[in-house]
Formats: sequence, C-alpha cells, structure tokens
Amino acid sequence: MGIPLLAYPHQELHSDDEDTRLRNWAKNSRLGSAGSIVAPATEAELRDFLATSIGHIRMIGSRMSPGRMLQITDGSGWLLDLSRLSGLISSTDDTATFAGSTPLSEVYAFLTARGQMLDACPGVIAEQTVAGALSTGTHGQGLQQSSIADAVDSIRVVLGDGTVADFDRGHPHFPALQLGLGSLGVITAVTLRARPLTIYTCVKKVVGVDALEADLATWNRSNALVKAWWFPQEEQVQLWIANEATEDEIALYRANGSELFEHATTDTTMNSTVDSTLRRLRDDSGGVADDGKPLRTVSRFRDFTDVTGDIYQVFCRGIATAQINVEIAIPLDRAAAVVSKIREWHARARPRMHYPVILRCTGPSDSWLSPSYGQDTCYFGFVVYYAADGSLPPESEDFLREVERTVAEEGGRPHWGKYFDESLYDWPSLYPRWDAFRRVREVLDPQHRFANAFTAALLD
Repeated sequence: MGIPLLAYPHQELHSDDEDTRLRNWAKNSRLGSAGSIVAPATEAELRDFLATSIGHIRMIGSRMSPGRMLQITDGSGWLLDLSRLSGLISSTDDTATFAGSTPLSEVYAFLTARGQMLDACPGVIAEQTVAGALSTGTHGQGLQQSSIADAVDSIRVVLGDGTVADFDRGHPHFPALQLGLGSLGVITAVTLRARPLTIYTCVKKVVGVDALEADLATWNRSNALVKAWWFPQEEQVQLWIANEATEDEIALYRANGSELFEHATTDTTMNSTVDSTLRRLRDDSGGVADDGKPLRTVSRFRDFTDVTGDIYQVFCRGIATAQINVEIAIPLDRAAAVVSKIREWHARARPRMHYPVILRCTGPSDSWLSPSYGQDTCYFGFVVYYAADGSLPPESEDFLREVERTVAEEGGRPHWGKYFDESLYDWPSLYPRWDAFRRVREVLDPQHRFANAFTAALLD
C-alpha cells in the first residue's frame, strides 16, 4: 500500500481572526467548521447536549494530537471544548480525582504540594489534559511503571446518549477505557493513584552507539528511570540514568529551595555534535521557526550536567513546539536488534536528520490498546521540525517514511497520539485484545457517535 497523503502533514496557513480551537496544536489540520464547537460549563450541560443533539462528536482537549484523531468529518458533527470541566474534584490520602480536561501541569502541582507523585513517570509535556493523556497512551520511562493510564483507579464517562457510567479496575471494560482513542465516550473524571514523592539524581553521560546496542536492556533493568538521545550521524548517545537521591544529594536540593539542583559536573563532550545538529536544523527550519523553540530543544544538550530534583523537574522539561513526531514501540527484548537495523539503514541511506532518536522504555501496560500492552517495551522516537513557512524539508519526509517502515517491520506498535502511516500496521495481529476492544465499543457507543473517518476505518 502507498503512503497516505496526510501521514506527515504540512502546516496550513489561516487567518489571524480564526478561532484557534478549529485547528490542532501543530496547525496542520482543520478540526471542524465555524459554529461546530460546543463548550458545556457543567457535566449536566454536557449530558443534556449529548441526549438532545444529533451528529458525530469529537473532544478537542489541548489539541496536541494529529488532526485525524480530533476532527469531525461530516456537516452534522460537533467539537466538544471541555476546558471548563477542569480541576480537582476530590482526594483521599493516596488518590486524587480530577475533571478530565484538567491539564497535567495542575495534577503534578497538586501532588507535589502535598509531597506526592503519580504512580507513573510523566511525559515531557504537561500541557496535555488528563483525558487526552489516557486516550492516546502518554508515557514516560522506567520499567517499574508504564503509561499514565496505568496509574488510574477509576474513570467516569458520559456516553453518547447522555447517560453516565463509572468504571473501576474491577470492571471488565476498564482496560478498554484506559486507552479509548476518544471512541467510547467523554471522560469527565479520573481518579489517579498517588505515592510519596521521590527525589532523584539523574546522572548524564556520553556513550557510543555500540554501548546503546549492547547495554540498553541492562541499563533499564538495573536503574529506576533511563532515557537516551541517539545522534546516529556522530554515533553518540547522551544517556540519562536516574535513581533515588542520597541523603546528601537531597540536602543540596532542599538547600536550593527544592528547585532543580545542578551539580558541578559540566560535560562538554557532545558540544561539537550539538553544533552540527543545530546547523542542519537551522538550514531546514530557517532558524527562526516558532520563535527559535526547535533550536532550544537541541542546544540544551550542550554543556550538560547531573541534576537532582523530583520526577517532574527532571523529566517533564519538554519545549512545546510544532513538529512531526513519530514514535514506535518495540518489545524490549528486540530493541537491540532494532538499534542494529537502524544503524545499518543509516549507514546505507545517510538520511538527513536534525534531531536525535529518542529512546524511552516502560514496563507492561494493562490497557488493551497500549503499545506496551503486556510487555516491557522500548519506544523509538523520531522528530522533524517545520520550516518557518510550514513545510517539511523533503529529505526529512523521506527519512520519516523509511525509518518508520524499518521499525514497523520489526513488529512495532505506533504511539496513537503521534504521527504514523497506518498502512504499515496489521492492528489485530499487533494487539491481542483488538476484537475485545471493538466489542466494548459496540456496547458503549453502538451508534458510533464518537467516530470520525480515522477511527471508523480503524475499528469498523
């Protein structure tokens, strides 16, 4: 099958007075027409709207997913802006219940203020909503945990006919609700498990790609949290290994006002690699795309140092900027072979890349549609930034097509909230509970009110 036209879409120009909610965050897709947005102020208003309206429904959240996940595809559809259904609902000593549209940043702030953290490592971006993070499989790193959805104890959903249903871990439908692609109902409340806040020291170093291939699984099995950035052209890897901080390290952190503490360990080993990557990125983006944010995502690898802080200070440090991000999950026991295959492909094709490959590993997920369902998993991430005019460098598009095909051939499962070419994947063979998920959909949304062209083709 050929590459779908919109697998890696370009940004689209739009007028300054257009409602920004009608475009996704990356500005590469129109989600609906003027007048299609409904913004209920309460759950009761939402229930009444669903009970009395007709047409397809999509939730737009923070709009950070590809447009195909969010857009409505017929004239009778509606976009739900649920931003007013946000905030803390209730809490116990070890749980907190938030409205579905609460930004993750608010969740993290609430928990850290009372000396707690989620029982899951965060992704790098905190602008996502809780419901959006669940629905697309947001994850961090660390084999002792999995996606944010795996830290959930219960989910409240308003169904397509306006009725309400609550699901806890004992309910047979719960593994479908944990990652539902927005296709089962409107998530209005999520109860999250919390545990005591851990302070970590993250040690950073440079290794060669041979070490990445040989030791990736060992690093992850021997340490709490591991993240790697692989620069294939220079065959270097910046490796972050985080474990619980010592008493002396915690004392330094507290003396720093509980702000991220940087140790006196500055390492300049990668500076020349960073400089050459920046040159390629400047050439590809014009150097000024999105006020220079893409450049800052690369320059931060220069002059790196070990740090001590809580899990959000250490790892939730992404710089939100429009990009095409392809992330494919591979069983951890096959990750070394995939590194080797990418190395061979890179040596042969010499693709133009202006950002390193990102590697994050997690433990098994309970969510039926999670890319890490049932197995230790390594996620391979590939990033291309837009040029100032909204285009993608042609060589970068070629790179994305080839590298995604290379990883997909190894049984990869793509991250639902990022970009991928769906023609490369045989979903029922990749997901053992695929048909079980489809059956739950028929129970919860028999009229398919929460479908769009993408999910309909995927699930019908």
